[in-house]
Amino acid sequence: MKIERVDTYVLKTPLGRARFYSSQAEFPERNSLLVRLTSSDGLVGWGEGGQYGPAEPVKACIDAVLGPQLIAMHEVAPATAWETLYGRTRDFGQKGSYIEALSAIDIALWDLLGKQYNAPVSSLLGGRFRERVRAYGTGAYYSTVDFEPQRDLAALEALVRGYATEGFGMLKMKLGLLPVREDALRVERVREVLGDDFVLFADANHAYNSATAIQMGRVLEAADFSFFEEPVPPEDREGYARVRARVDVPIAGGEAEYTRYGFRDFIAAGCADILQPDVCVCGGISEIRQIQALASAHNLRLIPHVWGSGVALAAALQVCAALPLAPYTHRAVPAQNEPVIEFDRSRNPLRDELLTSGFVLREGYLDVPAGPGLGVEVDMEVVARYAVASASLGRK
Repeated sequence: MKIERVDTYVLKTPLGRARFYSSQAEFPERNSLLVRLTSSDGLVGWGEGGQYGPAEPVKACIDAVLGPQLIAMHEVAPATAWETLYGRTRDFGQKGSYIEALSAIDIALWDLLGKQYNAPVSSLLGGRFRERVRAYGTGAYYSTVDFEPQRDLAALEALVRGYATEGFGMLKMKLGLLPVREDALRVERVREVLGDDFVLFADANHAYNSATAIQMGRVLEAADFSFFEEPVPPEDREGYARVRARVDVPIAGGEAEYTRYGFRDFIAAGCADILQPDVCVCGGISEIRQIQALASAHNLRLIPHVWGSGVALAAALQVCAALPLAPYTHRAVPAQNEPVIEFDRSRNPLRDELLTSGFVLREGYLDVPAGPGLGVEVDMEVVARYAVASASLGRK
């Protein structure tokens, strides 16, 4: 397969009154970087990166460095392209924007490969263990930085009841913007409203030091939460290990980690029970396979993080379809040993409008696209609507 053209698009959409907060930031807009690769036989593959922070640095890595090198290769496949491009940028690109750019290219190459062989990516990864994946809603964000219990707990109650009405049986709520005692009220209210059978997760977006994370972990223990995501900053591996040793809730993390090398060290430090690589960040589909092998060798669960457009969600679903039970049991238990998929519920037109056919929750599950490659088609009119910058390399 020869790549003859590389197109990049920075997409942005303001959220207006639908803006929201995590512990780390206000989100007044959603943004991402899409890459479109065109092969010499006219096939097109799509990938995504640049979704955590500004997408422009990721675009620059492709436009100025990785894209020209990709076009110059006489024959490419996902593995050969990944190893070559990573090797050529290792001295200055082991983490951050270069790996996000490489992730986008890798996803697009897998999309192309699937179209070339008329097979979904999950089949090329070795076959599907499942045709649909149990979804958990990510929501219960903060709508304001000021906490007024009567007002905000009532609003939170209405919000989470809405998730249940949509058909979710699993929810991840945000923590860390408020003092522990105030977030504890939110945790207790969500459990009270949704009942004992609803599966709950918590995400602090690395808001705490280890001592405070342990305090919050005790709250989550009492409320029977099923994992505690990013309790401490990603650099604080000793803090991760302290929290994991002291809290009787599984610890999850890794969305801000890169490549098999980063996850090797993350695992060696005893940081987490659940690994959460993001396919658009960690190095793409090729690299998440390597990370899954590490997880399997250490008997750890892998639940991909998802934060992006419909392209990101499609790529994550293809990965989830090909993940085995960890560990194997005769009866699969979602989130306990069977992978689940993150389905963010904040407003995101890039997720809900970008594809010609969007994702619909059915009985708490998302179907894995069955078409070739990622199994989805990008609507170029929507790309044009939200693109604020674009560039093209190679054949016109």
